[in-house]
Amino acid sequence: MLRHYQNDAVQAVYQHLQERNDNPVVVLPTGAGKSWVIAQLAADVSLRWNGRVLVLAHRRELLEQNADKLRQLNGQLKIGLFSAGLRRKDSTHPVIFAGIQSIWKKACDFPPFDIVIIDECHLINPDEEGMYRRFLADLRVINPQLRVIGLTATPYRLKTGRICSPDGFLNQICYEVGVRELIVQGYLSPLITKAGREKVDTSGVQVRGGEFVAGLLESLMDEPQLVEAACRETMQQTRDRKSVLIFASGVRHGQHVAQRLKTEHGVECGFVTGETPSGERDRLLERFKSGDLRFLCNVNVLTTGFDAPNVDCVVLLRPTMSPGLYYQMVGRGFRLAPGKQNCLVLDFGGNVLRHGPVDAIQIEKREAAGGEAPLKECPICQSMILAGYATCPHCGYTFPPPDKQKHEAQATEASILSAGANDEQYEVLDIFYRVHRKKDAGPDAPKSMRVDYQLGLNHWQSEFICFEHTGYARQKAEAWWQQRSPDPVPDTAEAAVTLANAGALRVTHAITVRSVPGERFDRIVKYDLGSAPEGRLEESIVSTVPDDDEVPF
Repeated sequence: MLRHYQNDAVQAVYQHLQERNDNPVVVLPTGAGKSWVIAQLAADVSLRWNGRVLVLAHRRELLEQNADKLRQLNGQLKIGLFSAGLRRKDSTHPVIFAGIQSIWKKACDFPPFDIVIIDECHLINPDEEGMYRRFLADLRVINPQLRVIGLTATPYRLKTGRICSPDGFLNQICYEVGVRELIVQGYLSPLITKAGREKVDTSGVQVRGGEFVAGLLESLMDEPQLVEAACRETMQQTRDRKSVLIFASGVRHGQHVAQRLKTEHGVECGFVTGETPSGERDRLLERFKSGDLRFLCNVNVLTTGFDAPNVDCVVLLRPTMSPGLYYQMVGRGFRLAPGKQNCLVLDFGGNVLRHGPVDAIQIEKREAAGGEAPLKECPICQSMILAGYATCPHCGYTFPPPDKQKHEAQATEASILSAGANDEQYEVLDIFYRVHRKKDAGPDAPKSMRVDYQLGLNHWQSEFICFEHTGYARQKAEAWWQQRSPDPVPDTAEAAVTLANAGALRVTHAITVRSVPGERFDRIVKYDLGSAPEGRLEESIVSTVPDDDEVPF
């Protein structure tokens, strides 16, 4: 039985294929169950419409996972595999799971396919000479009516940005569901993050092709002082963690990390690379998945196609300029497992601040340089803003001076989804909505809606909802409103306050407030909301709401 969003994805594909003549893409977060969507699509095409399906992937682990899900969904369907690594060369079955490296020169060896499903479709090279492109071009010669369906968790590439375009090979995202939404619904594990105390300066690392030069990056990360500090802190932070997955910057670096953990801390750490013999790799992975091996370090191996729900800590000892690689590494911790409350991400490479929260990754083309991270999060309104801002342009929060941050005794905590400690739930006694204008802002400056929650006689908690802003702040405001009201999202703070005071929003019964050491202000991280209002309020409601000109801090 598919989850509701998986079924929605399947139906969105069918609607796209009926209404358009191009190629759709489904975007589901890592751990959201793309394999089940692939299985349902393959079964439907074969059994309901008597078509032939080819499912492509770039790793044998993905082939095995996808084929296994289809067997579970329908054990009567004849499934074939074509993969040198699996020593199978089936060609006539109604559904074939194939490795692109094994099949890309053999299009003419198969009967015509009607549908090709590509897992991890962001790996399709935009270059006409890539394996996927050449193979699919050959398939189209055999069947000009061939349709292609892509699935991915990361619909962008490092060099070219979004993978979908009207004139590209993949044309439109037909369905997408976000990380945050699935975490709130309980389908993905929450993530928390901590930055390493030993800071890494990547400003001197050369960038080539949009990514750090591998050899130079490894030399930087493999400095003995950093390896020792990272291993020591990893041990300190993972005392209550059961399965720790480490991403190293190179083979030599990974070997040193594994050795240091063993000699200095007395723990066994498995180590796998692309050169690890398949038998040895399989044994290490099985030990790690079973819980027999607590620490596992890897280099360029376990970013995709590795399904280990028990991972409750991901250690990033690899800085990257690639938002896709960053997401794939962090995504190893998304899956749910019995007894797993969350996944801790230890980021020693500045990746979280470089790319933004994992549910709002920045994918614009960037300058080819490292240095200070381009983004930081406002602790009041949670907007991701340029690191150079001393004051948040959305709510007016003043950041501590750089020197104070630099010499802070504790490690800094950058938000990957949420960060910090000391969550406490409070009953909401009353709520007040008003228009907020930033102090000293000009008359044309965007305003926000200030929400004040009364939690006690003299205990208040505030938040700022930025309807008049753009980008990430506006997206957060839209999500906030849509959780609470069937009415369209207002364009102005004044309209929002008017509707809120007229009863357009669900009642907030309680809020959870998070206090983080070193941060000046607490923030709201969870809401207990009442039932949705019935119907929509008339858009003609008009009232004058005075601006809140002063910020009490």
